[in-house]
Amino acid sequence: MIGKALKYMRKNKKLKQDVLTKQIGISQQNLSRYENEQRIISFDTIEQIANKCDYEIYFINKKTKDKFKANDLTRKDI
Repeated sequence: MIGKALKYMRKNKKLKQDVLTKQIGISQQNLSRYENEQRIISFDTIEQIANKCDYEIYFINKKTKDKFKANDLTRKDI
């Protein structure tokens, strides 16, 4: 599922794999494997891809609907 989201974000931004990989410092082969869900991706890399594609990642509590971004957390929160 995350692979489809990564591919959607990249294509929606009209970025080719080679351009995006140069911007975030990973190999094109790894990006392809992430998008095809053949390799596990770290949260940091997901966040880098989202940022380069002008997306933000939110965490939403299903019950309370509270929402936060990873960047909103400080050391004292965790």
